[in-house]
Amino acid sequence: MTRVLRTVLIKSVKLSRKVFRAFVELEGMYRNMVEQLVLYAVRSEVKSFTKLKALKYHKMRSLYPQLPSHYVYTACQDASARVKSFLRLKKRGLAKREYPEVRKVSIWLDDHLWRPDSLTSIRIATHRGWVRVELEPHRQYWRYVNREWKLASEAKIRLDKRNRQLIICLTFAKETKEYEPRGYLPVDVNENNVTTLVDGIAYLFETNTEKLVLGYYYRRKKVQEKYDKLYGKRSRIKKKVLRKLKEKKKKNDIKWKIANLIVRTAHERQYAIVLEKLGKKPASNMIRRISNKQLRHRIFQACFRGVQKAIEEKAREYGVPVILVDPKNTSKLCPIHKAPVNYNNGSRIGECSKGGELWHRDVVACWNLLFKALRGDGSHAPSPVGHDLDGSPVPLGSTATHDPVGLSKSLWARWKSLPQIQYATALNKMKR
Repeated sequence: MTRVLRTVLIKSVKLSRKVFRAFVELEGMYRNMVEQLVLYAVRSEVKSFTKLKALKYHKMRSLYPQLPSHYVYTACQDASARVKSFLRLKKRGLAKREYPEVRKVSIWLDDHLWRPDSLTSIRIATHRGWVRVELEPHRQYWRYVNREWKLASEAKIRLDKRNRQLIICLTFAKETKEYEPRGYLPVDVNENNVTTLVDGIAYLFETNTEKLVLGYYYRRKKVQEKYDKLYGKRSRIKKKVLRKLKEKKKKNDIKWKIANLIVRTAHERQYAIVLEKLGKKPASNMIRRISNKQLRHRIFQACFRGVQKAIEEKAREYGVPVILVDPKNTSKLCPIHKAPVNYNNGSRIGECSKGGELWHRDVVACWNLLFKALRGDGSHAPSPVGHDLDGSPVPLGSTATHDPVGLSKSLWARWKSLPQIQYATALNKMKR
């Protein structure tokens, strides 16, 4: 059994001035505790939450006797997490200061400091007693509630002082169990597409990450040149403008939609997902021999590992097994003859040096991933024999052009699962 956690941010209704003032006071006391605990923990090199609590509990309780005692516990947890992160960065030479700076504060709550009051309200313990807070539920919140996810005992709150609201961070938990796979669903992640092989048919989902990355690259460059000249490199106005750019949001949207689509397809068929086993920093290995700055930037921003992590995270939610295989030569060797595939002038269509059949680079990768999973994990995967591409008796077809079904983002972006592909218009003009 695997325990899957999901975090949901939900706002409270607008609070009265009296109630909100209580939370402002609570935040001030909590911030002071965290600051003191962080300074002490860094000086003493104390990373453990339990040790920090044992050393500083009585001191904090004497300073803030009006607070419920468990706020000291959660402040120690908060400080311990900050100190561990800071000391890790300091060890790698990435810390700019001797001590971490406590800027933004979220108040950590355990099961003694908050409790659900109903589906649309919670109660929070403060120095002024228990306060009932009404919530503003949204669709994502109801989705987890109605799908029988259970609320975890921990929560966090932070203050929106402009609107007199609380932003509550709730955690939902669910127990899942992986099933025994009936087959395999290989997935090849590239810069501008994600390709998957479903029952012998390759589907290429266009993401156009290159255009997205380059568009925001030039936009940021233009903003930096303009505001650096007017206000200097560290101007707040420039940072404010750059924060409004939505590159990360758009890439996350693509990443999670692709992950949801692939995992749902695998779950419906009771297949396992096959991915390439990439290292911790795959982009660093890819750019070793590349001197072009723009291309290096594109590779770093393509987030190959990020898409894989999203698929793995979504797979845990549905109980879909994930198998990692060696990525070596997956797009370079013909799956039939194990001979090199020759690609000319950057084309994604290549010719097998032995059999002469034409292969799309991403289709080659998917078939090779499937065969590696077959060789390494047993007999549950579907046999490739019988996929009749051109009528020849050779599995996969020895004379066919093995092109994927290309799907633009406008087609797949709103899909929930792959069966809707019958309504799609395939992109027949593939780049050769």
